[in-house]
Amino acid sequence: MNKRELGIFTALAGIFLLAYFLNFSSAKIQNAIVEGFYMLQWYVRYHTLACVVPAMFIAGAIATFFSKEAVLRHLGPKANKVEAYGVASVSGTVLAVCSCSVLPMFAGIYRVGAGLGPASAFLYSGPAINVMAIFLTARVLGFDLGIARVVGSITFAVVIGLVMAAVFRKDEEQRTAAVMQLPEPPPARRSLGKTSLFFTAMIAFLVFSDWANPSQTLIEKTDGTRMQVAVLIRTSETYRVQLEEPLGELKKGAKLTLNRNEIASETDFTPPNYQWAAWIYHQRWYFAGACLLAVLAMVWRWFDREELDAWMDQTWSFSKSIIPLLFGGVLVTGFVGALIPEEVVAGWVGGDGFRANFIASLVGAMWYFATLTEIPILEALLGLGMGRGPALALLLAGPALSLPSIAVIYSVIGLKKTCMFCALTVLLSAMVGMIFGWFFV
Repeated sequence: MNKRELGIFTALAGIFLLAYFLNFSSAKIQNAIVEGFYMLQWYVRYHTLACVVPAMFIAGAIATFFSKEAVLRHLGPKANKVEAYGVASVSGTVLAVCSCSVLPMFAGIYRVGAGLGPASAFLYSGPAINVMAIFLTARVLGFDLGIARVVGSITFAVVIGLVMAAVFRKDEEQRTAAVMQLPEPPPARRSLGKTSLFFTAMIAFLVFSDWANPSQTLIEKTDGTRMQVAVLIRTSETYRVQLEEPLGELKKGAKLTLNRNEIASETDFTPPNYQWAAWIYHQRWYFAGACLLAVLAMVWRWFDREELDAWMDQTWSFSKSIIPLLFGGVLVTGFVGALIPEEVVAGWVGGDGFRANFIASLVGAMWYFATLTEIPILEALLGLGMGRGPALALLLAGPALSLPSIAVIYSVIGLKKTCMFCALTVLLSAMVGMIFGWFFV
């Protein structure tokens, strides 16, 4: 049974067991099912068109227009390690996007010959080293956590990449040989400068369209109640929010669900020194639109029909293999999350022992965090008794992994490599969190 058939069998078996044993009459299960679809709707509304779809086009362009010789020279197994891992490990500072955007690009560069080590470093660092998230972490959760997050993320990217390359060295040699046996692509029809400008415009579109709002939200309800909140999930009918200031008998960190018809108005409350980021967020579609017009102009002037057809074929190939896995993973994440109360998670991750750090890193690796939402969630968990070491462990494991991303990674590099990548991320995060907890309480 090949990898594809095994994956289909596993999915069918999982659905069968779920349908066979799940108690659908339980109010808790019914609520969890609704929560799963709420999270899926939020993901579709606020992340798919602005984040996933542009990333698919970029991935398709990488697979179509990148020369395998150029990729092997700069990111292949025999590339200069300082260059390959240096570029891959700091890519997040440029991209500033979530894991859903990085996954298709990871699949693209891996498909055209990038070594497993540099590709793994890119896969980890892309969502982990988000400059805005790191600065907000330092501001909200503490300077020590902010510094530890950036140092840990860059170091992890390199270490994970090097270990992956060393463990699977023979597999990589065989894969590189197979890539080199592929037919030579036709000569480039554009200069390197034109190709670079084309990809720069597409990546800039993705960065602006997926730009996260650093602001909290001030909501005024129709009954006159005012609250300062972090909005965690928006659906067509409801807001799931977390209080950032006490409200009556409700403490800071309490979760509320508000119907949209209860909300009279909402305005931003932007932290000091983040007005520029909030301004870009509110103007993002103008910037993204300018980048899109630039891409369309370059496509019209520089590309022929045959190239465009090949690009669309590759984009569709990535889309039909990745998007269903993302949707399914988000649905499962919302379902499971509703079954595990936040107070229970906080009880598991109290203290700074290895057990607490391991659970925190494992929870982070399973959960899906949209960009910046991990900060208010962690703030609430810290208020419920979470240790600072486990908080760092979750910050290091969370952005790079989630149930949706694990499913996609498996589809790209297979079971053994996926397990190794996940194990390295979880164990390194737990160890560093434990060491951090010894010195910072």
